[in-house]
Amino acid sequence: MTVRHATSSGGVVYRVGAEGPEIVLVSRRSPILYALPKGTPDPGETSEETALREVQEETGLQVRLVAPVGDVHYWFTAPDGDRVDKVVHFYLMEPTGGDEAAHDHEFDDVGWYHLAEAERLMTHKNQMHILYRAAELIATLTA
Repeated sequence: MTVRHATSSGGVVYRVGAEGPEIVLVSRRSPILYALPKGTPDPGETSEETALREVQEETGLQVRLVAPVGDVHYWFTAPDGDRVDKVVHFYLMEPTGGDEAAHDHEFDDVGWYHLAEAERLMTHKNQMHILYRAAELIATLTA
């Protein structure tokens, strides 16, 4: 068995709504999935550049980086049988323009969710610490 290493980058895009902070989740109807936007780097891209590009492609939003949030580390088995050791770098982001309707084909929907709702909906529970850390950063920034 071969072990490969892989990285991705993504973002926790936030805004402050009438009921408090909201974040963007991308979703699929079948199989049901709610997740933070993320993706694989293009050759030569930095982690930050990948995060900005992937978030814009997957959400339709133009964003700016606010701060690093943290990493998610996990293992999975690739279709070819290789074991993959993956790290995903997440960044807190603010929207600067764009439109959720302009998201790419990878997901069915893009939506804004109150933090408590996002916590309930998120499919990948290994991303929860990213959500909690983002909530702490948002609270500090909006205090």
